[in-house]
Amino acid sequence: MAFYYSKALHIIFVVTWFAGLFYIPRLFIYATEARQEAEPGRRVLLNQLLLMQRRLWYGITWPSAIITLLLGLNTWYNYGSTPDWLVYKLVLVAGLYAYHGLCHALFRQEQRGEFRYTSNQLRIWNEVATLFLFAIVFLVVLKDALNMLWGLLGLLALMIILMLAIRLYKRIRNG
Repeated sequence: MAFYYSKALHIIFVVTWFAGLFYIPRLFIYATEARQEAEPGRRVLLNQLLLMQRRLWYGITWPSAIITLLLGLNTWYNYGSTPDWLVYKLVLVAGLYAYHGLCHALFRQEQRGEFRYTSNQLRIWNEVATLFLFAIVFLVVLKDALNMLWGLLGLLALMIILMLAIRLYKRIRNG
C-alpha cells in the first residue's frame, strides 16, 4: 500500500513542479516587458515581478522538483524492474531537469537585472515544458516509445503552426 501512496504523492509533486515550470517563464516575460514601462511604475512593477519569481522558484518549484525526484526514485526502486518505456521516461526526466536548470540560470540573470532575451524568445522557451509534459504522460500511459514519438511529432506540428500563426498575426497587426 505504501507504494501507491508514494506514487500518488509523486504525481502530486510532478503537478506542482510543472505549475512552477509553466509560470516562471511567464514571469520572465512580464519582467522583460516591464522594463519598457515609464518610471516610477517600471521600478515598482519590476520589483514586484522579481519578488514573485523568487517566491515561486524557491517556495514551490525547487521544493517540488526535489520531492518529485525523491518520490520518483522511491517509486522506481519499488517497481522492481526497469522496462524499456521507463528507460525512455528517465531520459525525458533528465531532459526536464536540464530545462529546470536552464530556467534557474534565467532566473538568476533576471534577479541580477540582466535581461538577455526578448519576450518573444521567452514565449518560445515557455513551450518547452509543455513538450516534456506531453512526452512523459503519453509514454507513461501508452508505455510505448513509438506511440509517444507520433504524439510528439503531432504536438510539434501543432506548435509550428501556432508559431507561424502568431508571426502572421503580428505582421498583420503591425501593418
